[in-house]
Amino acid sequence: MAFGLLSRLLGGRVLPERLRYEDARDVLEGHHNAAKRELAGREDAPPETLYYLACDDDSEVRGLVAANPSTPIHANELLHTDSDIEVREELARKIARLMPDMPRRERTAIQTRTVELLEKIAADEAPRVRAIVAREVARCPTIPKRLALRLAHDIEISVCGPILQYSPLLSDEDLVELIATSRIQGAVDAIARRENLSARVSEAVIATLDVSAVAQLLANSSATVRERSLESVIAQAAGIEAWHLPLVMRTELSLRAVRRIATFVSRSLIDELGRLHTLDEETSNWLRARAQERIETESEPGRKPPARNAIKEAYAAGRLDDDVVTDAATTSQRASAVLALSLLTGVDIARIDKIVDAQSGRGITALCWKAGLSMRTALAVQTHIAHVPRDNLVLPRAGIDYPMEPDEMRWHLQYFGIEDSPD
Repeated sequence: MAFGLLSRLLGGRVLPERLRYEDARDVLEGHHNAAKRELAGREDAPPETLYYLACDDDSEVRGLVAANPSTPIHANELLHTDSDIEVREELARKIARLMPDMPRRERTAIQTRTVELLEKIAADEAPRVRAIVAREVARCPTIPKRLALRLAHDIEISVCGPILQYSPLLSDEDLVELIATSRIQGAVDAIARRENLSARVSEAVIATLDVSAVAQLLANSSATVRERSLESVIAQAAGIEAWHLPLVMRTELSLRAVRRIATFVSRSLIDELGRLHTLDEETSNWLRARAQERIETESEPGRKPPARNAIKEAYAAGRLDDDVVTDAATTSQRASAVLALSLLTGVDIARIDKIVDAQSGRGITALCWKAGLSMRTALAVQTHIAHVPRDNLVLPRAGIDYPMEPDEMRWHLQYFGIEDSPD
C-alpha cells in the first residue's frame, strides 16, 4: 500500500484518482481511518466495499457510506437502524431525495425496496430524522399516500408541518379530518398556508377559532373563503387585532363587510379599506366619517367605549343577561364581557382578566356560573374571549347544563382567589 503511505506523508489524497478494486481492498486490509473515510465517500467504490464499510466502527465512515449515492440498497437497509443519529440523518436525506425521480407504478425491485426503506426511516424514533424526510418529500407526488398521512399525523410540528402545508397527496377530506383531530400547536396554521385552499377546508380552519390559524388563512390570498365564512370571522374580529390587517387585505369583501370592519379597526386600516376596495360614493363618504370619528376617539384617552357604557346601562336596568354577555363574547368585545362578569359577580376586573389570560376553561366556567349565566354563555366566553385551546374547553353536559358540580366550581373560583359562592 505504498500509495497510501506516500499520500499521508504528503498530506494529500489517500486514494488514486482512478480507483481499482485492489486499491479498495488494500484500504480495508490497512485499517487506516483516513483512507476508509475517503473510500466511503467515493461513488466509484465497489458496492461490496461500501457494504463492508457500513459496519465500520467509525461513525464518520458509516455516515459517508449513508450519504454515498452508490451505496447498495442492502447496505442502506443496514444503516437505517444505525446507533448514530447523524448517520441516520445522512441516510434519510439521501433516500428522500430519490423520491421525486421515482415512478409511481411499475417500479423495479430495487426501487420498491427503496420506498419501503424510506417508510421505515420515516418511523425513526428521532424527530430530527423524520423531519428530514418530511422536508424532502413534502411536495413530492410519488411517495405512497400512506407515508404522507403518517408524516401528517406526526406529533412533532417539524415533521407534520411541511407535509400539511405542501403535500399534494392530502385531499380535502384528509385536511378536514386533520384539522378536527390534530392537537399539535401550529398544525392548523400550516394547513391554512396551503396554496389554493378550498372553501371547505377554509371553513374548517375558521371553525377552530384558532387566532393564529385564522390569521394565516386570511393572509393567504390564494385561499377560497366564502362570504358567509368571512362574515363569521368579522363578527368575532373586533377584539382580535391579529385578524384586522389580513381582513382589510382580503380582495373579496362586500360593501357590507367593509362597513362592519371599519367599525373596529384602526384609523390607518380604515384608510386602507378605502384605498384597496372599489366603493360606491355613499360607502366612501361613510368611511371618511368613520375615520374622523376614530381620530376624535383616539385623541380622547379618557373616553369610554360606547359598548362598555351599554353594559353598565343594561346592568343598572336589570337587563344584563345571557343574551347581552353572549353578544359581547361572540363579537370578541373582551372589555365589555369582562366588565359584565365583574358587575354580575362582584369580582374585580383585574382578577377576571387574570382568569381570561390564563385561558382556564374551568375557571371561566365557574365564573359564569357565579354570575348566574348559562353554560352556553360560558362556552361563548371560553371560545371567543379567552380563546381557550380546544383540548381545554369545558363543554356543556347534554348540550345545555354545567358539567361540574357546585363544589368543584367553588374550588376553581378559590384557586383564583374568589371565595364567595353565587347568590
